[in-house]
Amino acid sequence: MTNEIVSQKEIALQMVKSFSNKIQENPQNQIIKHAMMKNGIQGSIENKASSVAMNHVFSEEIKTGKVTNQQQSGRCWMFAALNTFNHRLNDIFNLKDFELSQNYTNFWDKFEKANYFLENVLETADEPLDGRLVSWILATPQQDGGQWDMLVSLIDKYGIVPKQVMPETFHSSKSSELNNLLDAKLREDASKLRELHKEGTDLQEVKEAMLSEIYTILVYALGEPPQTFDFEFRDEDNVFHREEGITPQEFYQKYVGLNLDDYVSIINAPTADKPYGKTYTVERLGNVIGGAPIKYLNVDMETLKELAVEQIKDNESVWFGCDVGQDSNRKDGIMDSSIYDYENAFGFPIHLSKADRLDYHDGMLTHAMVLTGVNLVNGKPNRWKVENSWGEKVGNKGYFVMSDNWMNDYTYQVVVHKKYLSEGLRKAWEQEPITLKPWDPMGSLAMMK
Repeated sequence: MTNEIVSQKEIALQMVKSFSNKIQENPQNQIIKHAMMKNGIQGSIENKASSVAMNHVFSEEIKTGKVTNQQQSGRCWMFAALNTFNHRLNDIFNLKDFELSQNYTNFWDKFEKANYFLENVLETADEPLDGRLVSWILATPQQDGGQWDMLVSLIDKYGIVPKQVMPETFHSSKSSELNNLLDAKLREDASKLRELHKEGTDLQEVKEAMLSEIYTILVYALGEPPQTFDFEFRDEDNVFHREEGITPQEFYQKYVGLNLDDYVSIINAPTADKPYGKTYTVERLGNVIGGAPIKYLNVDMETLKELAVEQIKDNESVWFGCDVGQDSNRKDGIMDSSIYDYENAFGFPIHLSKADRLDYHDGMLTHAMVLTGVNLVNGKPNRWKVENSWGEKVGNKGYFVMSDNWMNDYTYQVVVHKKYLSEGLRKAWEQEPITLKPWDPMGSLAMMK
């Protein structure tokens, strides 16, 4: 009896032979095999009808400029948010391709994340080192990725500056080496803090010394953020402008001037543990201690899309978070659920529901971009215009097209102004958020390169 049970668990050679025979009996399978071996799976099963349907023409479209390039870094969430401000500032300054400094916000994000990590270490100093919580904290001391609310916290505290004031550096554009160094340093600091905790040492003083060392690393790698700067530019009418001695906080208030508290994160997470109409936050997810907490309102997909459409109609672009690697052609800039025909190629479907992808770790928010247009047919969207931050060599000079079905399947979050919320949604937003575990899929950060 025991031997029979074991044999059923094993892969029998006869089983393998029957699988092979099943493939060999159909000559067409050999053609499929050879095509995939030479061209790859997706290159062999791409549905060209998808390319035709994903037309770069939209009934509602916002005027934008040249696409930015995050290069070899995971700062998509930061680029996407600042791109929404760039659109506004190009109009204000009468410029064509004005950019805010992503390196400036990147510096403060990494510095604040270091402090956030060290505080988490201090708060969990009595927790077992091999427990799930401490293991999760130590797994990623800091990273490039982030969320909308994290950028809000950075801007509220540090403001923003033009790119010319704090341009890109080697390590802002190619972040892996810097991230490895920072993570090694922070894990070393964590080890010291946990040991000193046993001795009753004043750990805040120790932490401050550690932060000084982190600051030094960041200054050497990214440059030092300015406290004040002179803002000079020549507009499209060839008029020269100069403002002297402005602070980053003053620059944001004077030229962007948006009250970021008026913007809310709307998500679609159709899992059983997250009822619609409720707000959620994620335990130990953030960057700035005392900054804006992560907060989401979960709604059905139709509501999420309606809110995004309304903001686009008002000529304001929409920050959104999605799982960009799923059913997408990066080179051509097409995101469409039917772009790859797995079912006819393999003879069986490969497609979980959106809820099951979240529950079974097959899907999560991986990338943030900007919605800058939508094509409406009888008032309903069938495709969306997407501004990416991967430069102009992909898509249509950096712009992607997203089918409405892909939007349904793989988009998890949009950020919109509160004024578009119905009275019911406004009341729902004011609820005290339900706290999710740190490892919940809605705690994932946008950081796709």
